[in-house]
Amino acid sequence: MKVYNKLVRDKIPSIIAKHGKAFSTHKASEEEYLEKLKEKLLEEVEEFLEEPCLEELADIFEVFSTLIGTLGHTVGELRECAMKKVAERGAFSSRIILESVED
Repeated sequence: MKVYNKLVRDKIPSIIAKHGKAFSTHKASEEEYLEKLKEKLLEEVEEFLEEPCLEELADIFEVFSTLIGTLGHTVGELRECAMKKVAERGAFSSRIILESVED
């Protein structure tokens, strides 16, 4: 039996069951859930770096969206925070690469 011990999408157990395979799962505690979400975010970003495509960005977006709520925030709060940072420090649209800063 292959061991995963990672957070999976809600429908994965039923998909595995449809294939007639035995499996085990448990419901994460709040603490474990947050840790597994962070691990999943890294996993999805690594997959995107290997294959930059919309599907991988969608996976990142799903984990990211779940993290927002898990941390007690809303998408609106996140947008407000992001807009504040853009107003104060700018965005990334000018493609500026900082090469060096004099000491």
